[in-house]
Amino acid sequence: MRRVLVKGAGVAGLTVAHELAARGASVTVAEIRSQIGGNASWLAGGMLAPWCERESAEEAVVTLGKASADWWEKTLPGLVTRAGTLVVAQARDAFELARFAARTRNHESVGEQALAALEPDLAGRFRQGLFFAGEAHLDPRRVLEALAGKLRAMGVVFLFEAGEVALSGFDQVIDCTGIARADDDLRGVRGEMLLLRTRDVSLARPVRLLHPRHPIYVVPRADHHFMVGATMIESDHDGPVTARSLMELLNAAYALHPAFGEAEIVETGVGVRPAYPDNLPRVKRWKDGAITINGLYRHGFLLSPAMAEQAAGLLFNSSADLESENEADRQWRSA
Repeated sequence: MRRVLVKGAGVAGLTVAHELAARGASVTVAEIRSQIGGNASWLAGGMLAPWCERESAEEAVVTLGKASADWWEKTLPGLVTRAGTLVVAQARDAFELARFAARTRNHESVGEQALAALEPDLAGRFRQGLFFAGEAHLDPRRVLEALAGKLRAMGVVFLFEAGEVALSGFDQVIDCTGIARADDDLRGVRGEMLLLRTRDVSLARPVRLLHPRHPIYVVPRADHHFMVGATMIESDHDGPVTARSLMELLNAAYALHPAFGEAEIVETGVGVRPAYPDNLPRVKRWKDGAITINGLYRHGFLLSPAMAEQAAGLLFNSSADLESENEADRQWRSA
């Protein structure tokens, strides 16, 4: 039985721990925090939206992410909501909607009547939109806690508040520590979010509001909560949300529906997301034998299942060498 140490209990660490344990490995997850949560994964939107993401991402994101909703549903039944994604814009920003439509696929154009049928609380507020029926979403916090519970039931050991763990007891180390990992190719991308609560708005699915300067998404959560995100700032500073970002996020939420102006601000959060120069994730095997999963950028829940399966494949394919792994990596990036 292979003994594997997974560093990091974010979405990448937990998904690869699941794939390894399912293949019969003895897995230990080491996390510097005292419990699940508090990392960039905890602050994520949880949108499983590969076709929407194609607007600003490479085709590889669609290729790797289109099966993610099935993976999450199979792994944690009942925690995935398959209601699609709605994209809207103010009439003055109709060109943004046309640009979004041109850069994406697997959507249908919806007029006022169809838009009102999808989201009654937005009736009369927008003339047209795009509906991505094949997309889904989940609540990252519920999912991370549920996945950790499943892993414990599978025999995975968790070490919280873990410092340096002796490596002598393990056959393999998989590092999923994100921006904390020493990798010269990584950069930090700061994302800020709000958690609002109001009983005056009801949404069935994530709604993206396009704007030339600060587009946002609003994701419904349980108990009348809504996650509003997210900024993308080229910075690894993890300090509190700035006044500018707070105003922009709130203004955009208000533009989606005025009732958000009276919502309670339950939480603000900042996460620094690791990204490689091409904004695509990588599974690397280093010269010391360690494997890393990193560079998930803004696609943590969308792409972690594919990255976890790729890392597990490396570990259980003893004939693979570094060059063949790099060649496979190059092939899907050029797809």
